[in-house]
Amino acid sequence: MSVLHSLALTRIPPEDEALRAEVRAFLAEAIRDLPPHVRARSWGGYSTSLSRQLGAKGWIGITLPREYGGGGRSAFARYVLAEEFLACGAPVGSHWIADRQSGPLILKYGTEAQKRWYLPRICRGEAFFCIGMSEPGAGSDLASVRTRAVPAAEGFVLNGQKIWTTNAHHCHYMIALVRTSGTAQDRHKGLSQVIVDLSLPGVTVRPIEDLSGDSHFCEVFFDNVALGADALIGAEGQGWEQVTAELAFERSGPERLFSSIVLFDQWLACVRTPKWRSASAQRLAGKVLTQLAPLRAMSVAVQEKLTRGESPIVEAALVKELGTTLEQFIPAAIADDLFARDAEDIPVELLMTLKYVTEASPSFSLRGGTRDILRGMIARGLGLR
Repeated sequence: MSVLHSLALTRIPPEDEALRAEVRAFLAEAIRDLPPHVRARSWGGYSTSLSRQLGAKGWIGITLPREYGGGGRSAFARYVLAEEFLACGAPVGSHWIADRQSGPLILKYGTEAQKRWYLPRICRGEAFFCIGMSEPGAGSDLASVRTRAVPAAEGFVLNGQKIWTTNAHHCHYMIALVRTSGTAQDRHKGLSQVIVDLSLPGVTVRPIEDLSGDSHFCEVFFDNVALGADALIGAEGQGWEQVTAELAFERSGPERLFSSIVLFDQWLACVRTPKWRSASAQRLAGKVLTQLAPLRAMSVAVQEKLTRGESPIVEAALVKELGTTLEQFIPAAIADDLFARDAEDIPVELLMTLKYVTEASPSFSLRGGTRDILRGMIARGLGLR
């Protein structure tokens, strides 16, 4: 069966769709003062106060079991929340990684003590996580990581470096993919995952300023960091299996479709007015929407597979690759439309949003796995290599 045939059209259950009205009403009030060029950052934006408000509403960790502070709801409930957060541009980056993948990873592979310590804090919006996968010289080739956690008398000693660790300078913890045995030439063998408290001695976090002026990408250095034995998640040497399952959560969600949606909606509101209406704008809107609709359907179908406990790695890679291609198309196409108009007619706020999304858009096809790596995975899944 081909990858595309394995994705069945899926409807979000009515009880989960019912969340939308309440979430929209809450966010309309909570972020009413944020201008579009700030909302365009969305899951790259950061607000600890909003995260704690969402935690109090039960909207973080909504899929985690109630015994650990979660909502006990289906993954589709979280999907609805994610769509609404992204569609309005809520600054949810502080808790995004913990909610999307760190919490589920701890639930699946963690010890009972790890679950009871970390998961309630994640659900309250009090424990923020970053991802420790990529490294200089390794990038998307995660099997070649060199950061090492050497077994010691009381746990591990960690040395190495991670890069592109979004919001690490604001986070409390990192789940890092490290080598606990062997060398980089051993590829998948000898890899493990550990939880690193970023306040420990020997941890240095340096933000990296990007083209847009944001500094959410970070590099993180480990210099003889002492980790307890309880830092290990899952079995030692099981890291590759765990991280590939984790990447399915990272690559298939609505954040791989909606990174440019605040800009698109802002532009769409303009071109719906009589002064801005044109045949070319209608064609552009149609082109975006006719690509977005099937991509969203694919993303929901991948979510269904995840709900059943499957690991749709190739399908998730396909959603991410096609989704980020559309995300990058939107600002370029809107720029072409705007600059064919009289400059004095273009709202300044729309230009500010376009500027930010244009500058940020090169990262869309880097984060979560580069385009070349994903296309290689897709080709193998289709039997082309």
